[in-house]
Amino acid sequence: MSLLDIRSFAAGDWIAPDDTARMIASAVTGEPMARAGSALPVQDMLDYARDVGGPALRGMTFHDRARMLKALALELGKHKQALYDLSFSTGATQSDHLIDIDGGIGTMFVFASKGRREMPDGHVYLDGEVEQLSRNGTFLGQHIATSLQGVAVHINAFNFPVWGMLEKLAPTLLAGVPAIVKPATATCYVTELAVRIMLDSGILPAGALQLVSGGVGDMLDRLGCQDVVSFTGSAQTALALRSNPVILRNSVRFVAEQDSLNASILGPDAVAGTPEFDLFVKEVTREMTTKAGQKCTAIRRIIAPEGSVPALIDALSARLGSTTVGNPQDEGVRMGALVSAAQKADVLEKAALIGAEADRVFGDPEDFAMSGSKGAFLPPMLFHCADPDGAERVHDTEAFGPVSTVMGYRDLGHAVQLANRGQGSLVASVITHDPAVAREVALGAGAFHGRLYFNNRDSMKESTGHGSPLPHMVHGGPGRAGGGEEMGGIRGVMHYMQRTAIQGSPDILSAIGGTWVPGAAEIEGPAHPFTRRFGDLAIGETIHTDPRVVTLEDIEHFANFTGDTFYAHMDEEAAKRNPFFPGRVAHGYLLLSFAAGLFVEPNEGPVLANTGLDGLRFMKPVQAGDAIKVRLTVKTKTRRNDAYGEVRWHATLTNQDDEMVAEYELLTMVAF
Repeated sequence: MSLLDIRSFAAGDWIAPDDTARMIASAVTGEPMARAGSALPVQDMLDYARDVGGPALRGMTFHDRARMLKALALELGKHKQALYDLSFSTGATQSDHLIDIDGGIGTMFVFASKGRREMPDGHVYLDGEVEQLSRNGTFLGQHIATSLQGVAVHINAFNFPVWGMLEKLAPTLLAGVPAIVKPATATCYVTELAVRIMLDSGILPAGALQLVSGGVGDMLDRLGCQDVVSFTGSAQTALALRSNPVILRNSVRFVAEQDSLNASILGPDAVAGTPEFDLFVKEVTREMTTKAGQKCTAIRRIIAPEGSVPALIDALSARLGSTTVGNPQDEGVRMGALVSAAQKADVLEKAALIGAEADRVFGDPEDFAMSGSKGAFLPPMLFHCADPDGAERVHDTEAFGPVSTVMGYRDLGHAVQLANRGQGSLVASVITHDPAVAREVALGAGAFHGRLYFNNRDSMKESTGHGSPLPHMVHGGPGRAGGGEEMGGIRGVMHYMQRTAIQGSPDILSAIGGTWVPGAAEIEGPAHPFTRRFGDLAIGETIHTDPRVVTLEDIEHFANFTGDTFYAHMDEEAAKRNPFFPGRVAHGYLLLSFAAGLFVEPNEGPVLANTGLDGLRFMKPVQAGDAIKVRLTVKTKTRRNDAYGEVRWHATLTNQDDEMVAEYELLTMVAF
């Protein structure tokens, strides 16, 4: 078979491997299949990203970038089969492809959706509410986030050549920052195809995405305060990279996701014969065999009640024994090869260290179906540590393959202590049907783990699994896990933006944030705002209504009509005994109804629907005889499609003394 030349994409050009290229062998056959690596114009790549890609991305709004992500995801989806076919050479099975390739594409869809739903159709992200810094509200403060003006360098691991790239790339592009992607050389041929698909689509602006197939040279020595390094890999490599003097001196953001001795706890209630016990066996087996155990979230330590350990070992051994290991393209194969011979050797070395403190109870690497193959095959290997308190290696050695260790605990506090001895993990799971068990573990172990996954008979049918990081939730962990975070919805986007505190007048804050702030200038439109189309409305456009007097008859009619005869509305003496009311008062919802009657334009027009009401507060009670009036202001506008957009209105109700009675935000859909 002819060798594949895996190219880099640098400063607008595809660059072929040169005589420094590294050979890449098939994980399945052990035969050379590709080569990658060349000297690259590193400074040109950084300049291309900063000077071409960055301005192009920052010129787009968050919604433009979100639509771009969706288009990229759709384009990748059209080429999934080609990615599957190539990915078999990494040792991955078809089920593994669904996690890596489909999971990566799905992650892009989630960020595209969140970008449209949770971020503005603008260039400034508002982080939190306005802070009143002066008595009369003429001097305010707010936190905003804007795009970093550098480049993100993504250094990814070998195990997920597509998902590992896309889960970093999606929030980076949504933030408006260009990326240089450096996949692990062992599986870079899959990443190269995915990058080529995205670049050939023409969806990305020039300079938004570049690819390093091979080494990065001295790229990290050229980074500055606007740049970000996001790394996934070993703790040793992470330490070496983040200790780079330039990164330290320039305070370059460094996000690390590294080694993790993840644990799974079998709850004391989950004894043999319960649905939870069976679920636990299924989860552990899946985590040991998916991607041949080459997952940063795989279960490395199995923590079970001492009395359940024998039954658990028997059940796990039986289930692991039914797992067929072999060529991932062969029918019936459930676990493929490790990524390389070097990785296989490393796993065996680490397993030997674990074996010095634990007995191997399943899986002999010298005697299994694929033991004579040239591919990087290993069987699932299960160990039992009888003395987890006295052991060290089972708590500090990660065999990055299909290896896990069972250990017993005396009580739940002991289980938490054992889980925390990993000194920081990406995920710990607890299989229990007892909410009290879940709470105790959360309080005792939460500080040591980036994610706590609880599962039982109630959630098992819909749960995603111990080892599945989801784009909605943070992926990362303290201590040994690297101390960083990725994904987590918009939290992941913030890693590529700068939070800035702005201070000034209401008009200044409104102009910067594209959102009307109370106290800012009000605009009088040429007609009632409900008669004006989305594109014609201006931020700050306001109407002030005439007042309406609230009568006792109104209050009693509303009470009888709705059935809300709460004493504060119907019993004068009882209402006076309430510390919040001077006597009988109007219903809050009566006031909202009257407010709508004051500002609504009844005739057919561009306002299509009222879709919600946010932030409602009642500040002062209204009695019979009080007069209320409304100020309604266009706060923000968000385009939803080519037919209509969402207008968020700021509404305030005041009484005859101009005292604030109520405040809320009204959401409407308005036609273009």
